[in-house]
Amino acid sequence: MSSGTTDKVKGRVKEAAGALTDDETLKAKGKADQLAGKAKDAVEIVVDKVKDTVTKVKDTVKKSR
Repeated sequence: MSSGTTDKVKGRVKEAAGALTDDETLKAKGKADQLAGKAKDAVEIVVDKVKDTVTKVKDTVKKSR
C-alpha cells in the first residue's frame, strides 16, 4: 500500500471518528490527511511518468549510437 493510500485511509478513519464524536478538529485533520494522501499519489504518478520518459530517451540515445 502506498503512503498516499495509507494517508487517505487514516484520514477517512479520523474524519469518521470526528463525525461520531462531534469533534470538528478531528474531522478537519482527517480531511487534511486525505488531501495529503491524494497529493502523494499524484506526485508518485508524475515521478513514474518522468522515470518512464527518461528510460525511453536513454533507450533512443543508445539505439542511435
